[in-house]
Amino acid sequence: MATKSELQKKKEFARVLYMSGEAQDEIAEKTGVSRVTISRWVNESKWKEKRGAANITRPEIVNKLLLKISNLIEESDNIADGKFADKLSKFAATIEKLDKKANIVDTVEVLTAFGKWLQYRASFDVEVSKELVAKIVKLQDDYLSELMTGKLKL
Repeated sequence: MATKSELQKKKEFARVLYMSGEAQDEIAEKTGVSRVTISRWVNESKWKEKRGAANITRPEIVNKLLLKISNLIEESDNIADGKFADKLSKFAATIEKLDKKANIVDTVEVLTAFGKWLQYRASFDVEVSKELVAKIVKLQDDYLSELMTGKLKL
């Protein structure tokens, strides 16, 4: 039976694999834990939501907002002037906020790509252990959390 520390390391490695797009059965095989355990970790820690959030890009969000604005303009004949201007103003403010947050989105994309490269490197480089990958990913997560909460500025 694995110790609590060993299980935590396996869980962190599993999270790294999951966030990089690995299938749960492959993660179970690579970490040596059951598929049921991986599924429980995914659900309890909301990895699916986190992976989804990490995979949406800023251009996709902006394109969706621009499409909504386009639809709003087409419907503008049916909307009272005050309501139309208010909705348009809110969309513009959202896009402006996204522009200010672009550095965070770019950072997430770079750190995700670096994490995938680390996994690849670990497959043949003995100096890049699972523990090292897990520690680096944990530090990246801490960095992003501080960045997004405003504790750290780029």
